[in-house]
Amino acid sequence: MWNILVTGGAGYVGAVLVPKLLEAGHKVTVLDLYLFGEDALSSVALHPNLRQVRGDLRDKEAVKRSLEGCDAVIHLACISNDPSYDLDPELGRSINHTSFRPLVRAAKAAGVNRFIYASSSSVYGIKDEPEVTEDLKLEPLTDYSKYKAVCEQELMEEREEGFVTCVVRPATVCGYSPRQRLDVIVNILTNFAVNKGAIRVFGGTQKRPNIHIDDMAELYLFLLEKDDARIDGQIFNAGYENHTVMQLAEMVRSVVGDNLVINVEPTDDPRSYKVSSAKIKSELGFTPTRSIQDAIVDLVAAMNDGRLTRTMDDPLYFNIKRMQDADLKQLTTLCSSA
Repeated sequence: MWNILVTGGAGYVGAVLVPKLLEAGHKVTVLDLYLFGEDALSSVALHPNLRQVRGDLRDKEAVKRSLEGCDAVIHLACISNDPSYDLDPELGRSINHTSFRPLVRAAKAAGVNRFIYASSSSVYGIKDEPEVTEDLKLEPLTDYSKYKAVCEQELMEEREEGFVTCVVRPATVCGYSPRQRLDVIVNILTNFAVNKGAIRVFGGTQKRPNIHIDDMAELYLFLLEKDDARIDGQIFNAGYENHTVMQLAEMVRSVVGDNLVINVEPTDDPRSYKVSSAKIKSELGFTPTRSIQDAIVDLVAAMNDGRLTRTMDDPLYFNIKRMQDADLKQLTTLCSSA
């Protein structure tokens, strides 16, 4: 059993991952700003193997305190997605990149021997290859993805005997979480389908790789179970299938009902992303078990049974709206001085 620090453990993926880690018998410390509220981990808040630290990645003392007793790190925390990052690029860089190597070195100093980094499939940029594999050149198009790629390189530079490193490049995560996001494509389409009865598809032929949030969380558990030699220094894509935007819209209609209106509109953004997850299947034997349609079903159920309310206007579901509402600089300063 591991004693794991999960940075960003109260975030979208973390809120699903942390309960799974605890259920598996691991001890977990969460380091998070809790910008999206205190409820994400309410189901396990009193668990004897959970420790929660409200703090900032840029605060060396908070990081040091969080790492006490830990022998593994799953680093999820970041300013997520391009629009949120672009609100304040300097703030985004300080959290997503500047704090990264100090975190890695603090982990090594604390005796951590396994560090798993959540990068992004966006580091590839736009590729013409039919299968985008881990050995292709990285050509990130935005600062968000550029610094994801830089952090990957820095982690590999810090790799040494006794400090096992592994990079995961997830596709877009979708599905229900106690810390819900409704600003990623499958979740956006589902939200509008349920609450407006109509969805807009811009273009439609562009491919978008996605992965069910439960599969994403279980991949991290899966990596914790593997011997050092099988994951050390490795980089793995993590996705399910590459569907077109129109295919995703049709999946939503198959769940919500045939009366759903799909309005197709032209787009000046023809970018298409294709990610291969063949490596992690062939080398480690990991295969997602949940479809994108399963994620849609889960979201519709949560909207219908009251777990998700005010889904069209509550800023807590939308990263950029929440960051616009919150004085993040002031909030992180307060957390850093706490």
